[in-house]
Amino acid sequence: MQTRRLGNSDLNITTIGFGAWAIGGGDWAFGWGPQDDADSIATIRGALDLGINWIDTAAVYGLGHSEEVVAKALEGVKNRPYVFTKCARVWDEHRQIGKSLKAASIRAECEASLKRLKVDVIDLYQVHWPEPPEDIDEGWQTVVKLKEEGKIRWAGVSNFSAEQMAQVSEFGPITSLQPPYSMIRPEVEASVLPYCLANNIGVIAYSPMASGLLTGAMTRERIAAMPADDWRKEKNRHYQEPLLTRNLNLVELLKTIGARHGHTPGEVAIAWALRHPAVTGAIVGARKPGQLKELVGAADWRLTPAEIGEIDGYLKANPA
Repeated sequence: MQTRRLGNSDLNITTIGFGAWAIGGGDWAFGWGPQDDADSIATIRGALDLGINWIDTAAVYGLGHSEEVVAKALEGVKNRPYVFTKCARVWDEHRQIGKSLKAASIRAECEASLKRLKVDVIDLYQVHWPEPPEDIDEGWQTVVKLKEEGKIRWAGVSNFSAEQMAQVSEFGPITSLQPPYSMIRPEVEASVLPYCLANNIGVIAYSPMASGLLTGAMTRERIAAMPADDWRKEKNRHYQEPLLTRNLNLVELLKTIGARHGHTPGEVAIAWALRHPAVTGAIVGARKPGQLKELVGAADWRLTPAEIGEIDGYLKANPA
């Protein structure tokens, strides 16, 4: 699997990385429903066997549980992948999530992540959200100090606008941005991706398959049967009408395009995200062993200009 240099870092990452959001399980505000840890561990190890060399998680995924599962999956692994995680989301004893970019909070979050991940240094530490916005300078300065102290190797941001990146960059260079980016959420193409390209900031796109919607495995019946604690059912507008019909019809087009090359709709969606010159890699989540085998073909395959035009034409004719 080909690799690309991540921004100004010395990390050469595969174009596909393993996303550990869903393996955090359910019973929290943005959970994906019940998840078997044994399946998660097997899926992560399967990802490494396929050549994927980085894992992206966050402290808030499963309220610490995702990081713990990642640590278990990497026990005894000789060729360890890079492990990326995030800060700026905290929770209380009632599992209620809060937002904090205060220095003391970020330092405490970093120490907790190091402990859960069972590592001495975090390869990439990212500010998960620029919230509250009035504290992003304090938050970013703290992350920069953690890098200087050797707690983290590289520092990045997630969900930041171009203006916010420009604002904090005076306190220290940004290695990477993690934005939502897919054919049904292309908003970052306007200013965010050009800013990253101009400033040598790597981009690791999250949800390139729109949280499973573009995989080809999603149906109306499956969505209706989702457990109550799957955040997508009530909180993701792309899973609801009128966008749901538009998106499921888009998947039919992706099936047609993929069939020409022996690729799945999910691989078409990932390849679409990877086509942009600013994108270094795409985060691909999986919950069961075997799922990634239907997706990793996107790592080294590219859509033709005509096929990109087909997708763009459908989206323009059917706006969100």
